[in-house]
Amino acid sequence: MLVLVGYLVVLGTVFGGYALMGGHFGVLFQPIEVLMIGGAALGAFIAGNKGKTIKATFKELPRLLRSTKRDRQLYMDLLGLLYELLAKARKEGMMKLESDVDKPEESEIFKRYPSITADPGVMEFLRDYLRLVISGNTDAFEIEALMDHDIETITHEALVPSHSIARVADALPALGIVAAVLGVVHALGSANLPPSEMGELIAHAMVGTFLGVLLAYGFVTPLASLIEQRVAEGMKVYQCAKVTLLASLNGYAPQLAVEFGRKVLFSTERPSFMELDEHVREVKAR
Repeated sequence: MLVLVGYLVVLGTVFGGYALMGGHFGVLFQPIEVLMIGGAALGAFIAGNKGKTIKATFKELPRLLRSTKRDRQLYMDLLGLLYELLAKARKEGMMKLESDVDKPEESEIFKRYPSITADPGVMEFLRDYLRLVISGNTDAFEIEALMDHDIETITHEALVPSHSIARVADALPALGIVAAVLGVVHALGSANLPPSEMGELIAHAMVGTFLGVLLAYGFVTPLASLIEQRVAEGMKVYQCAKVTLLASLNGYAPQLAVEFGRKVLFSTERPSFMELDEHVREVKAR
């Protein structure tokens, strides 16, 4: 929703300022130049990306209009789930987690955390590394290195739409100049017109440069930036799980292991020590 608010601010300040200086909006209405710039940008985007990149980008764009689900309660659920799993493993042995990990839809522990089970990426990450821990054939250093590579891959894949959109934004000013140059060529080709009409044609041509720069920095670049922020926020779920599991592998009690995981969260979503401690107590009582 903030995306639309930002766009309204951009439009209001730019065109409001233009109106205050006495500009005429009729001159700015150039649908043909919009077609040229937008069509060229879309064509360049299609030509410069693979099918899966195009699909991922168009899939990501509608999500930007929705608020993120990465709130404090989600992390509390994640830490609560990890605590229950690690506490069960500590009490009954790692092999007792095998049924929970293999069939989470039947696990009483996983059923209590629908916000986590609803995310297939997070569930795959948790189950894969819990299986490795259960196998007992790897040490903490090996699992940490593997987790780092895994998170790096997930991050790179999640940033693909941002990079593709950023490249389109970089091209838009130049495409605006292309439209403006064609407009100037058209004006010069009509040199027999009176000066007033010639001036109008040149003004129409200059709108192309204006539109290219406005679309690039007022509309498209913010989308790439927003995707980057969302990816950085989303990776905290994986980092939190990673640090918690590694702390457990290094011999820390479940209650201390989840405290390790808490510390990697951003301050805006991170629960306090007392909040997490109270949450763990509630989980124990349950």
